[in-house]
Amino acid sequence: MHEIHSGTALQQALDAGTPLTQLRLQGLDLTPFQESLFGRSDIEGLVVLGGTVPADLETHLRRNGAIIFPKDPHAPVSVYRARLYHPVELYTGLAGHGYASTPDAHAYAWATDTSLGRDTYVTMLRAIHDDAMSDALSEILDDRPVVGVMGGHSLARGSSGFRAAAMLGHALVAAGHLVITGGGPGAMEAANLGAFTRSSEALEDALDRLAAVAGFRPSIDDWARLAFEVRRDIAAGQPRDERPHSIGIPTWFYGHEPTNVFAHAIAKYFSNAQREDGLITRSTAGIVVLPGAAGTVQEIFQACTPLYYHDEDMPGHQLPRLVLVGVEHWTETLPAWPLVRSLAAHRPMADHVHLVDDVTEAMAYFGG
Repeated sequence: MHEIHSGTALQQALDAGTPLTQLRLQGLDLTPFQESLFGRSDIEGLVVLGGTVPADLETHLRRNGAIIFPKDPHAPVSVYRARLYHPVELYTGLAGHGYASTPDAHAYAWATDTSLGRDTYVTMLRAIHDDAMSDALSEILDDRPVVGVMGGHSLARGSSGFRAAAMLGHALVAAGHLVITGGGPGAMEAANLGAFTRSSEALEDALDRLAAVAGFRPSIDDWARLAFEVRRDIAAGQPRDERPHSIGIPTWFYGHEPTNVFAHAIAKYFSNAQREDGLITRSTAGIVVLPGAAGTVQEIFQACTPLYYHDEDMPGHQLPRLVLVGVEHWTETLPAWPLVRSLAAHRPMADHVHLVDDVTEAMAYFGG
C-alpha cells in the first residue's frame, strides 16, 4: 500500500501506472485529477481520507468500490492531515481574540466534550488523526539519534531550573541529537527553546526576555504572545533549519497545559496513552528526566519497563540510557531512584540507568 500525501506524489503514482487499489489518499484536493480518475477502472480498494472530492467524482469512485472517509465540519482540526503542526497553526487567532479562540483551545473542548464521548464516528476520527501524527512523526525522525527530555510543567521562566533545561536542549543539539519533549510549558518549553536556538548569545537573550512572564497562569495569552515574539526574533537571526532539531509531543488530554511554541514541529495527540508511548519509544538515544511530579514519574517507569525486559541476546538492539537529574528530588522529594535501581539490579539495564545532580553531568552520557 502507498500513502499519498501530496498532489505531486499522486501525479507520480498515476504516471507510473500504480494500481489505484494500492493507494491511500490523505487530505488531498482531487479536483485537478478528475479526468485521470474517471478514466480508471482499478478503483476497488482505493481509500480516500478527507480532502476535497468533487461530487461527480465521489459518486464514480464509490460506485466502483472506493472507500471515502468524509470530513467532519465540526472537527476543529484536520483529522486526515499528513504533517505535523507548526505552532502558528495551533495558535491562530491568539493575537486578535486570545487563546480561547485558537484551534488548540477548540480541539481541547472537542476532546473533552462529554456529549461526544460515545460517538463512534468522533472516536474514529480522533484515532485517525493520532495515527496520522505518528506517521508524520516517523518521517521526520527517520533514523536520527533522538533524546527525550522529560520534566515538570510548573518550572518557571527565569528560574535556574528553566535555564538549566534550556542549556540541556541546546547542548544535546550541538552534540548531534534531535530533542523531543512532551511539548508543554515548564521544563519542556525550556528544552525546546534551547534546541531551537542556534547561538548561545541568542539563548541567553531569550531567557532574559521570557522571564517577564514566568508562567501560563493566570494568562495563557500573555505567556504565548511573548513566546511568539521571542521565537520570531530567534528565527530571524539564524539560518533556516533544513531538518528540525526540536519536536514537541503534547496531548489535548492535558489541555489545560498549553503547547509551547519553541518546537520546530508539534505532534499533538488526542490519546495520551499513544502520545506517552511515542515519547518513550522514539527516544532512541536515551531519556533525560528533569525534576517533575506525577506525569514525570509515570514517564520514568514507562521507560523502565522495556529496559527491564530487554533480552541482551537480541541482535542489533541497543538499550537507550535513562538519566535522572536531581539527586535530592529523585531520592528524597519523590524517591523514584531507589526503585529504579532495585529494578535494574543484576539486569542489563543496570548499566543504562543513571542518577546525576545537574544537566552538565547528564550531558556526559550524550557526547557533551
